Amino acid sequence: MTSLLKLTDVSRKFGGLLALDNVSLSLTEGEIIGLIGPNGAGKTTFVNVVTGVLKPTSGSILFEGDHIEGLRPDRVARAGIARTFQIVQPFPRMSVRENVAAAALFAGGAATRADAAAVADEHLLFCGLDREADKLAGSLSLAGRKRLELAKSLAANPKLLMLDEVNAGLNASEIEDALHLIAAIAARGITVLLIEHLMKVVSQSCSRLVVLHQGRLIADGPTQSVMQNEGVIEAYLGRRYAEAQKGAGI
Repeated sequence: MTSLLKLTDVSRKFGGLLALDNVSLSLTEGEIIGLIGPNGAGKTTFVNVVTGVLKPTSGSILFEGDHIEGLRPDRVARAGIARTFQIVQPFPRMSVRENVAAAALFAGGAATRADAAAVADEHLLFCGLDREADKLAGSLSLAGRKRLELAKSLAANPKLLMLDEVNAGLNASEIEDALHLIAAIAARGITVLLIEHLMKVVSQSCSRLVVLHQGRLIADGPTQSVMQNEGVIEAYLGRRYAEAQKGAGI
């Protein structure tokens, strides 16, 4: 299949620190891909480089065959790449609807405020926030703010959605709800890259797993195969986790 996103030898330096080290990776349409690695592995830097928050020090990034490395975040968003953030920060004094409408207006191509509001209502319904539309965004629970973040990203009309620790801080029931929502997003034909530290989440939702360690790509393949990879076990999962997985027949 044709690559939707293709990185070739992408590096990013911060002074003497090499946060991404010659990462080459291709994502194809319709995938749900998990991106894991220990703290400081380069996961968020990867997302920031792809979405234009940071410029790569070297290497190329193609999206649908067009170079996007070095483009501003707004231009990357309009090209079809949306992302969520680890730390959820909605506009607290704007309503839930206004938060999503702003994304539709400035990144999703909505022509008017009325169009943006209609798009917002569609995505709030999809994300289960339609009853909260007129509330101030700052009044939402953490789970509600996470759903709002998803609605905002969907309002940008993405072809690729990058979810950065979208389940962090949620309880087991809320995580289960989030997994159903992510599956529903993928069913719409949106490619999903899930940056995650909960192995239960990636094992349940991702058919493919990518692992970063110290800025380098150390594994890429089917989820269960990668979870048994010796390098991944040493760098991230640990022996106890691997043995527990084997004992459970996973």
